[in-house]
Amino acid sequence: MAAALRLGLLLFLSPLRAAEPSTELPSSPEAPSKTRATAWKRGRSGPAPLTDVAKLCVCDLLVAQCDVNCCCDPDCSAEDFSLFTTCSVPIVTGDSRLCSQKAAIYSLDTEANPPERVFKLVDHINPSVFCIHATNYEQALSFSSPEIPTAENFDQLLKKYGGATFSAEPDSWSMNSDASDPSDANKSYRYEYGVPIQTVDAFLRLPSPVVSSWCSDANPAGFLVHQATKCIRSISVENCGNIQAVSMLFYINSSILAVPKSSQMVNITVQSVVVQSLNGMRTSLNSRDVLRHPMILDELCINIVLGVSYHITYTDTGEIIEAAASFVLGAVNKEALSVQQSFEISFTQVNTNPVPFSGNPGYVVGLAVRAGFKPQGSGIIQNTNKYGQLTVLQSTAHQDCLTAQEARTPVLFGYNMISGCKLRITAAMNCQPLAQVLLDLLMGQSFPEYVAPFGNSQAQDVLDWVPITHLRTSEQSSCQIPVALEIEVKWTKYGSLVNPQARIVNVTATTTTTTLKQLPLGRERTIPITSSVVFTDISSPAEPGYKAWPTINAKLPHDFFFPFV
Repeated sequence: MAAALRLGLLLFLSPLRAAEPSTELPSSPEAPSKTRATAWKRGRSGPAPLTDVAKLCVCDLLVAQCDVNCCCDPDCSAEDFSLFTTCSVPIVTGDSRLCSQKAAIYSLDTEANPPERVFKLVDHINPSVFCIHATNYEQALSFSSPEIPTAENFDQLLKKYGGATFSAEPDSWSMNSDASDPSDANKSYRYEYGVPIQTVDAFLRLPSPVVSSWCSDANPAGFLVHQATKCIRSISVENCGNIQAVSMLFYINSSILAVPKSSQMVNITVQSVVVQSLNGMRTSLNSRDVLRHPMILDELCINIVLGVSYHITYTDTGEIIEAAASFVLGAVNKEALSVQQSFEISFTQVNTNPVPFSGNPGYVVGLAVRAGFKPQGSGIIQNTNKYGQLTVLQSTAHQDCLTAQEARTPVLFGYNMISGCKLRITAAMNCQPLAQVLLDLLMGQSFPEYVAPFGNSQAQDVLDWVPITHLRTSEQSSCQIPVALEIEVKWTKYGSLVNPQARIVNVTATTTTTTLKQLPLGRERTIPITSSVVFTDISSPAEPGYKAWPTINAKLPHDFFFPFV
């Protein structure tokens, strides 16, 4: 109760006490009393305001000209003010969250002849109990003046700001075990989605472009966030051995913490090393334990990192148990001033066999459409080969349908395709067996039942998967054989206007049949068998959406305003 009373008095009377000359504190020994009085006085009075509201004018838009009805415009004269009908900005203040501040009040005296502008500088009191009483962070009140380069500090500024990007790592990412909170000793930690993966010195870096295409090493890798980035790194062949960002050691020299704020560490192992020549040919190295450092050889800088792919293995409790890195090393000649690097990170839960994704989350053009089956009482079952989940007939050089039954090609998202073959029909062929052979030829051995709406849809989310609708067009006849299969995939752009994601919303498989007429003995007939895939964008016109303004739902203790209420 006493604590709530003191808090209520402080919040209620803080605007009034700002104008009092002094405040008596409870009696105590002289030295502690002076100390507390000095601290109270320093807490009440912040630094002098750096913004002069009398010189602020938000409606002054024209340079060296008077803006209509802008009573704070210094370019306006008394004759201009006499023609004003109102003041468009009647009050000018600094930060509206402060408890007490100066405010410039503008109005028009219409009773005067001619009308005059009236200016007042008053003390504005904020009635809110949650106002800011003292602004004790002086750096936040104004923009800091940039440091002017001189002959003494030029090298220091060049080292700090000479790169394409510059940023300081936040202090919260630095791991200082000595400054840990004793109350966290018994608390168990785990990685959660999006949390930066911590290392011994800071965090796991995944370089990416920031404001330009140049690489920035200040991008942390988030847990369970699959990323793939490309950026350009500045390089000099003469000093390539001294550039850390093109060395393998730069990406594996820091151990990962198994869980945040723990002493258990996971070393990053080298999974594979591929060497790329100047003409683009790649060769896999058998030795993975030897670090290859950048070096100069015949006016070439060899063993520089062109690509890094991290693979993290974790448990269902959010603990990292294994980390591996795959490298692509290359060479550049002395004429090269920069090199493009690619970085990727993926995650796999232990004791699981993941199916490759085709996007994260939306489909990527050119990747296979993911599909599967749904047995009774089970989730979606998929083929581990994503290029064998949804397939169509593949055209061959011989164009013979009976010899092309095993030739299949995957359905790639965004790619319309058509394929086919020719079937030679004789009088000795029976209708029903031939119809079944052609149906297996068009549909394949196992045509799926469901299609994943997103490129990273999970198999256990059965209700999210899109069922394949089968249609059949035929003629009225006793003998019908299938001659065409048309798959139409309808998709839409889903999510933000800035980065829309491709989402499949409907899949239709239409089988077309025709009548097989009986041929005379010794006669033959050739008919075409075709398969086609069409992708249709059914996105509606994009409309921007805006979030509603947040509302304050504050609940205070029942005796918060005691003894005033």
